[in-house]
Amino acid sequence: MDFKDYYEILGVAPTADKKVIQQTFRQLARKHHPDVNPGNKDAEEKFKTINEAYQVLSDAKQRKKYDELRAQYQQWQKTGGQQQDFDWQNWSSQPDQKAQTQYANAEDLEDLFGSASPYSDFFSNIFGGKSSGGRNAPPSPRRGRDVEYEVDLTLEEAFRGTERALEIDGHRVQASIPLGVRTGTRVRLAGRGESGRNGGAAGDLYLIIKVLPNAIFERDGDDLHFDASVDIFTAIAGGEIRIPALEKPLTLTIPPRTNANQTFRLRGKGMPYLREPNKRGDMFARVKLILPNALTDQEVAGITELASARQKHVKPSEVKL
Repeated sequence: MDFKDYYEILGVAPTADKKVIQQTFRQLARKHHPDVNPGNKDAEEKFKTINEAYQVLSDAKQRKKYDELRAQYQQWQKTGGQQQDFDWQNWSSQPDQKAQTQYANAEDLEDLFGSASPYSDFFSNIFGGKSSGGRNAPPSPRRGRDVEYEVDLTLEEAFRGTERALEIDGHRVQASIPLGVRTGTRVRLAGRGESGRNGGAAGDLYLIIKVLPNAIFERDGDDLHFDASVDIFTAIAGGEIRIPALEKPLTLTIPPRTNANQTFRLRGKGMPYLREPNKRGDMFARVKLILPNALTDQEVAGITELASARQKHVKPSEVKL
């Protein structure tokens, strides 16, 4: 019979408290769970081993017995004793003794491995068979696991909300995605996850939203930012320009003497709030000065004359560097 170092198996210190042991077990169980590693026998054996370690170290009475056994066994090894010569008889369980087991994962081991014992000879000999009410009892209902699925959306789809027909693990799912979602939003579809076992309820499906970059707008929370192209004549004299928006184009009034990078705020023209769709963020238009298209020779000559006249009247101290 091989000795099992349960602390080494879980990767925790012998002084670890129950909370640390439980957290570590859950992390390892998720990584090596047979449902996550279908057909992987190494992962299946690893899952059995970490579960066995957790069953012992999570129960105060069994952990106390194990710690005493472990200390004596390590002392035996230090004196040069061989494993096969160790007196296991002093530590063996009584014929009618039942081990105390508890499960922190969604499915009991019997649901995963059937009637075959998932425990090693070491566990069975030291702590006894599984407690009554477990393997011989009718399998209890088990809720199905939750499933996560990443969905890419355009900014326009996030603005309006959308419907998506998804193919997940061979099943077709019609999903309604509300307006206002952003990257990282989790959309819950109740009961659309993994099927339950033994009459248990199905798990939930969580759509993890990723909003793709937009060629015009940059999103900041529920606000939108973009560059508004303004020709120099409109910037100097003022006027109106048409600007894009996710709903429909808008008219923006440009006041006289508008400078480059000046920003105008359009209240309530941004993204809708996820849980308050009647409210919206703001849109910010940042001025980007451009030359008018197809300037005539007469227009260029007029601008040149204006620039020359202005230079004669501008004092050196007024020139901005």
